[in-house]
Amino acid sequence: METRQTARVSTFYAPVLPGRAGGGQLNITNMQTTDLDELKQLVAELRAEHVAQKEKEKRDSWTKYVSLTMVCIAVLAAIATLKGGGFSTRTLKEMNEATFNQTQASDQWSFFEAKSIKQNLYQIELDHLSATPAPEAAIVEKLKAKVAKYDKDKADITALAKKFEATRDAARQTATNAAEHSKQMGLAITLFQIAIALGAMCLIVKKKPLWIVSSVLGALATAQMIYVLYFHPL
Repeated sequence: METRQTARVSTFYAPVLPGRAGGGQLNITNMQTTDLDELKQLVAELRAEHVAQKEKEKRDSWTKYVSLTMVCIAVLAAIATLKGGGFSTRTLKEMNEATFNQTQASDQWSFFEAKSIKQNLYQIELDHLSATPAPEAAIVEKLKAKVAKYDKDKADITALAKKFEATRDAARQTATNAAEHSKQMGLAITLFQIAIALGAMCLIVKKKPLWIVSSVLGALATAQMIYVLYFHPL
């Protein structure tokens, strides 16, 4: 009887325990394999993304030179703008100087006319006195001294008026030159601005021809600025 019970127990446990142990091991193995595959896929995706990013950076590495070019052009444009403003200010200053000297010259010529009128009066009186049969010598000498004094005053006034006129003419010429410099510098500033705009477009659309055109315009603007500042002095 005991033997039959033992056999029954053996018959009951023998098929169950080995079956449970084998199924659990198989499930664990399947889970590990699935996790490993997912991890490998994730690593592969990260690696592919990293490679793609490196390739993109390598393709777009030239854009940093575009940015550097734009910085240089912007600095030169600022210098050109400053110099152009200086030429405009110089034009206004010289025009004011010319107007002032013109006024001074006009005043001197008016003074000259007043002296001439007084001199003529004394000259008429001297001629009238000299026509008399016995003119008084003291009065004649006095009138002659007055006429001579007015001659000297008129000569001094003429010299001073011509000096003011010469200063006026020089100021006008300087103002004209400064205005021309301002105009020429304005051309350089315009070229700089176009170059900067094309450079900005190049950074957006990633087209090298735009960078080339921008650089050429920047070089032309720089040459124009150097010509105005050093080869066409004010």
